[in-house]
Amino acid sequence: MIELIHLVKKFGDLTAVNDLSLTVPRGEFFAVLGPNAAGKTTTIKILAGLIKPNSGVARVSGFDVQTQPLEARRRLAYVPDFPFLYEKLTPWEFFRFTGQLFLMAEAQIQSNGRELIQRFNLEPYVNKPIEGLSHGTRQRVAIVSALLHEPEVFVIDEPMVGLDPHHVRVVKDILREKATAGMTVFVSTHQLSVAEEMADRIGIIHQGRLVAVGTRDELRKQSGAAGPLEQTFLALTALEANQTEASTAAKPPFTP
Repeated sequence: MIELIHLVKKFGDLTAVNDLSLTVPRGEFFAVLGPNAAGKTTTIKILAGLIKPNSGVARVSGFDVQTQPLEARRRLAYVPDFPFLYEKLTPWEFFRFTGQLFLMAEAQIQSNGRELIQRFNLEPYVNKPIEGLSHGTRQRVAIVSALLHEPEVFVIDEPMVGLDPHHVRVVKDILREKATAGMTVFVSTHQLSVAEEMADRIGIIHQGRLVAVGTRDELRKQSGAAGPLEQTFLALTALEANQTEASTAAKPPFTP
């Protein structure tokens, strides 16, 4: 499971994450939505242990990402929006390298790897250098390498970038299967259709704050906007923006 407790992250005068708290239980498919620069990727990087918050705690399966990093990362898989791959390796070499980092037995690497390669239709590419593969194929390689060690928590930023419609369906099906089997899936996306179709719950981040959390129906009720998730999203982010502007206007003017 995922626990984010009063997270704050500042970059100079900019507050990228502002007192964000959230719990995502085991086996839940959770989607995070938000405008550009809302704080989604910063939150994910804190959760993955890549950046340190100014305050607050992030836990993965009960382990503090900052004070127990190895235990947390052992249980976590993270795929960024632009994943880094060792381009001189082949996908199969990269999978074996990843499996060895997680201390997987060779037999398990072989078994898990072959199953995922088949599911993601990577058979024609597994022995070709990664540097020659298309962006969409690289994305599939990154997802397979992340799923290889059977993580308890799977975090992915913009999962459908570069994928054709067929492989978008493959990724959706596999992530839904994994969540049903008990994996916590945490997805950040701009594609509202992904959240609407797949997520058990949805969180909306705006200006570093978690402004709404709930099922699709709960968010619609909160926003007062019926119809597609897009209308709900626009209504909730507009409401938060208006409240922020009102709060700012109420403050006395700055005097040097």
